[in-house]
Parts: sequence; structure tokens; C-alpha cells
Amino acid sequence: MRHLEEYKSWIEGGFTDENTKEELRKLEGCVEEIEDRFYKDLEFGTAGLRGIIGAGTNRINIFTVAKTSQGLANYLLEQYKNDISAAIAYDSRHMSKTFALKAADVLSSNGIKVYMFEDLRSTPELSFTVRELGCKAGIVITASHNPPEYNGYKVYNSYGSQILEAEADLITEEISKIDFNCIKYSHNLAESNIIYIDKYIDDKYIECVKSLSFNKDLEYNIRIVYTPLHGTGNIPVRRVLKERGFKNVYVVSEQEAPDSDFSTVKLPNPEDIEAFTLAIKMAEKTEADIILATDPDCDRVGLVVRDEKNGEYIPLSGNQVGALLINYILQNKKDNNTLSDNMLMINTVVTSDLGEKIAQSYGIKTLKTLTGFKYIADTIKKCEKSGQCKFVFGYEESYGYLVGDHARDKDAVAASMLIAEMSAFYKKRGASLLDVLKKLYDEYNFHIEETVSLSLEGISGQSKINKIMEYFRENKPSVICGKNIKHLYDFKLGILYDFITGDFEKLDYPKSNVLKFYLEDESWFAIRPSGTEPKMKIYFSLCGKSEEEARESLKNIKEDIFDIIDRIV
Repeated sequence: MRHLEEYKSWIEGGFTDENTKEELRKLEGCVEEIEDRFYKDLEFGTAGLRGIIGAGTNRINIFTVAKTSQGLANYLLEQYKNDISAAIAYDSRHMSKTFALKAADVLSSNGIKVYMFEDLRSTPELSFTVRELGCKAGIVITASHNPPEYNGYKVYNSYGSQILEAEADLITEEISKIDFNCIKYSHNLAESNIIYIDKYIDDKYIECVKSLSFNKDLEYNIRIVYTPLHGTGNIPVRRVLKERGFKNVYVVSEQEAPDSDFSTVKLPNPEDIEAFTLAIKMAEKTEADIILATDPDCDRVGLVVRDEKNGEYIPLSGNQVGALLINYILQNKKDNNTLSDNMLMINTVVTSDLGEKIAQSYGIKTLKTLTGFKYIADTIKKCEKSGQCKFVFGYEESYGYLVGDHARDKDAVAASMLIAEMSAFYKKRGASLLDVLKKLYDEYNFHIEETVSLSLEGISGQSKINKIMEYFRENKPSVICGKNIKHLYDFKLGILYDFITGDFEKLDYPKSNVLKFYLEDESWFAIRPSGTEPKMKIYFSLCGKSEEEARESLKNIKEDIFDIIDRIV
């Protein structure tokens, strides 16, 4: 059996160290654990690697990192031949620095110049650095908002965005050719082709972020509570807020320092309101207007706002923040006479339609991409090459936002600054962000969204995910909760199915295992396996003339969908 053969080779092989062998020897007799660690190789895709830290082919460790780095090196050497450089950053997770050094060692040993940060840096700054230094690739060692036992290895292309399918496939092909015993290592890192990045990159990045401000002379009279959730955001977010003039910024001290165990939260995820527990306590004491929380690699930011009527703190979704930001950006461009009809907003197929309606009211077109900011970045690239449109804002429902051309990934440093500025802008005009959101709902109808993640781990979990996707794809339910379904977008088959006419149309999207069902009242739901975690994600977006109507529709549709899923699994 494959997993037993691999298990034996790791214990007896010359490429593993004694600590790894001892870790594996302790698993003797643990049949399921050995199978899970070795039944496959940890998959490399458009999100790079992401997995549980530990010994085994289906784990992230110094050996799988080294093998991946050798494959990446071979790909870069084949594509560019010479004068190749790469930038590497890492976050606060377990083994992040070790994995970063291992990647740097392998790339350097293959003749690739490596620019490496000496300490923690955010993902958006890595994207900026790749572009600024003209690198052919970038690597970030992070598992974003996953639990502490996880880590990951994200690869960026010369454009500063995460790689797409074509690049991932070529790198995967190179990785598959590599034997652990044939990876190139340096015997002396001090003499290797590694250059540690100077502080000027930090300064230039911050200056680029500050230049994105729409109201540089605004009086910043708001109180902000901020938590980096033990991650990389602490220094850059606090710095940019201070340098933009925000004086009343209160940092959650318990979550200020890097902590690989993320010991104060269940998950370091700003999408989870529980991650805000300590921040809300501080906000109640300081009567803060807003609370900001960034994830460990600081590419996502969550927002909680104070309800002035009762003093309660209300979390806003990524869809709501995205709608507020596009409205703020376009309102200011209009006021400053810098709005033009060739501007473009980009979001994803699982993002609320509210932002698109707002952009349309300003005469701005919206393009939707597949889930993942790499697709937004690729659309920006195509936009720039065509010269026919100008990117103005991109966002996705999972708390990722990008303004400007300094980076090609979501940027929580820039977004934190703009959210704070937006809050101050409206407060000066006598309105809170909740007031502005209510006004948008009054104008465009009430929109409510919810994302449900079903954790389905291991071999059995993958089988259940496959069954769920197969059922909805093959059976094509035409009615949900008494409402007719008008359209089905099948992004894996690349077709749009019209339930009314029975006709099919081709979709101009990359292939992806996503199904999206549009209902007759403009509501929709979508299902897809997560690309980075052992989860099935189900997205709901309901629209109604009132909040009560939209919430009732959401409740009923969720019940119908989960009744179907319960029958399947």
C-alpha cells in the first residue's frame, strides 16, 4: 500500500533527520494517522501549499517545503534562464521562519537571487516588494487564518499576484519529478545568494499606502480599537494610522505580540466575531467608534462598529464593508471631479450584488471573477494591458480589499486606513457607518449574506464533498423553498443553464468546481469546496424590500439546502 511504503521510506531514508524519524516511529500501530499523513502528497495549487505541520508527504514540513522550492526553482530557471530573483516573507506561525529559510536556501542554491525579510512582514507588502524589486517570483510562508497547527506556502508571480492554474500546473509538474535526495542545499547560508531587505522597502510601502487617502486634510476625530490577532499587522497598521493622523488608536495588548498558538482566540480569523471578544471589551471602555482586526498575514481586515443609539458593537460582513468602501471611493471621486466612466470595480461570483448596484449608479462597470484574489489581480492585469479601463477597487466577501496599484493582493493595511478615514469622514457629517449602510439599503433594497463552512476532513470528508457537488450538478434542483431557480452557473463545466428555456451558454471563466444558483427574486446561493481547507463552503445572498423579508428568506432557503445535504451525506 502506497502510504505504508512512503511511511517506511521516510523512516529509513537518508533525506530525513533523526527528529523526523522519531516522530514517525511513535506512530507505529496508528493505522489511520499513518494513512492520513502518507496517502497522498500535499497538493500544490494556485494557493500553493497549505496543511498541518508534521512529518509525512501529506503534511507541511522542511522536506515538503524544500521539494516545492526545488520545483519552483526548476520552473523559474526554465522560464527565465538567468537574472532571476525572488522575494520571501513569513508570518508569526509555527515554523514560518524555518520554512522561509529553507525555501531561501533551496532557491539560492539553484543560483536564484533571494530577497528576504529578516522578520515578520505582511502578505500585501510581499506583493508590493515583488513589484518594486522586479522579482520573478515571491513566497509567503503563512496559513492565513487557519488554526495554529497549520502553515502554508503561497507563491507569487512577477506581477505580484498569486499564481494562476497554468503556472501552478507547470510548477506541480516540476515538483512531481523531484526526489527528496536530489534537492540542492547550501552548506553555508552566510555565503549564499540571499540579500536581506532593507528598511527602505517598509518606508516606500507605507508611503504608497498613505497616498491612497481621499481626504488627507480630514480631522481624524474618531476612536479606534485595533487588534493584529498576534500577527504581522501590528507594526504596519499602527504606523499608517499614526502617520495619517489618527491619534486615538487603542491596541489590544493581549493580542499585540506575535503568538504562534494564537492563545487568546479559537481562530485568528476576523470573519469570526469571537476573535473580537477582547477588542469589544476595550471598545466598551474607550467608547470607540470602530474596531479593526487583521488576520495573521494581514491581508484581511474585519470591522465592528458602534451603534450610537444603544452603544452596542455590531460586526459588519465583508460584503457590507465592500459596499461602504466602493460608495465612499466613488462619492469622493465624484466630488473631486476625478470620476470617469472607464473606471472598473472587480469582485467575485460569491460576492453580494449590492456593491455592483452602487457602482452602476455612478456609471461604473463591475466585472466578477472566480473566488480568489488572484483572479481579481489577473483581471486588473488584463485591464491595464487593454488600456480600455482603469481599476478603481476590488474586493471579495471574505474581508479582502484592494485600492491602488501598489500591490496585487488584498491589503488589510491600506483597507484599515481607508475604513478609519471613511468612518471619520461620515462622522464629521453627523453619520455613522451604520447610518450610511441603512441609507444604501433604503436605496438598493436590503441585502443579507451568509457563508456557512462545513468541516469535512480526511478521506471520508473528501468523499462527502464530492457527493454533495455531484448531487447538485447532476440533479439541478429547479425549486428551492418554493422559489423558482432561473439560472445555474456551473464553473467546472463552463456553462450557464437557463431553467426557463432549457438552453445552455458557454461561460468565459477558468474551470473551477463552483455551482451558483440564481433565484427569480435576484437572490442566489453557491456551493464550492474550499481551495485551502478541508471544507465545503455554501454562500447565501438574499435580497428583500425589508430586513424582515430578507432574513425570513435566508432562514427558509438554508433549511432547504441543509435538508438536501443531510440526505446526501
